[in-house]
Amino acid sequence: MAETGASPLPATPPARSPLFRAEQFVWLTARVLEQRLFAYHFLNGAADAVETALDAYRNEDGGYGHALEPDLRGPVSQPLHTGHALHILDAIERCGGQRVDRVCRYLTSVSTADGALPAIHPSQRGYPAAPFIPIVDDPPSSLLATGPVVGLLHRNEVWHAWLFRATDFCWQAVESLEKSHPYEIEAAVAFLDSAPDRTRAEAAADRLGRLVREQRLAALEPDDLAAYPVPPGYAPGEHHFPHDYARTPRSLARAWFTDDEMSRSLDHLAGEQQEDGGWPINWRQWAPGTALEARPMVTIAALRTLRAYGRHIG
Repeated sequence: MAETGASPLPATPPARSPLFRAEQFVWLTARVLEQRLFAYHFLNGAADAVETALDAYRNEDGGYGHALEPDLRGPVSQPLHTGHALHILDAIERCGGQRVDRVCRYLTSVSTADGALPAIHPSQRGYPAAPFIPIVDDPPSSLLATGPVVGLLHRNEVWHAWLFRATDFCWQAVESLEKSHPYEIEAAVAFLDSAPDRTRAEAAADRLGRLVREQRLAALEPDDLAAYPVPPGYAPGEHHFPHDYARTPRSLARAWFTDDEMSRSLDHLAGEQQEDGGWPINWRQWAPGTALEARPMVTIAALRTLRAYGRHIG
């Protein structure tokens, strides 16, 4: 859902503002979907145009494929693609109805024995994929794939039989985390921010916040990144910051960080805008096209986060 409480943005951002520079970058480099999303979030564009662009990635099985998530190529539906599609539908307030019923049927068809989602379904085999995403015949349940999907469906008050066991899996996975890594923590936050049991979610988030600080999973001093280890398997310099966990002030993860820590994090995010107007990706790059497709996505997310915290973008 687009952030509320902000004044409508003008159709043409002020020249040389962060938003103007990002707009030029998006028109120059982005896929049609991200062009439509940018227009929706920042230029009073229509939700119908976003939904039409997203339809190009939808398959007959109700899932989404066709490299919607750039690190997985090929036509086949995948949980990560489908989770990203739900994120877009949520952003344009269209996460419901028959479309989401079909999505839930797809999620049921690819679920593991305990009712959750694998990170990668084996149908990906034979198509290009990032080398850091393993494809196995009997993949385990993944909080990284399941948490954001369950959170988005609860956030939009979707009720489907698939959700019951998947929600139970998320609670068990989140509450048993002892050692983790940033992407898994972000997936846990996406679940907790919309889980129906708010008292339980607040308690679980409080514990996760202590874990994040104890294991130094958030870079609290952007000017001293050498003090924060990069998790195993991550790219060199692939740090995560407070704003990565708390993308809006309403997130439960916002309570993990002081005002000063969040301010430094947002300063760092604003300062990462590149000369071409876009934001960089910091994860491992394995093919030139995937990086080109991902940067507009990261750019839109950065602008939305800055705006959610009241930062001037133009």
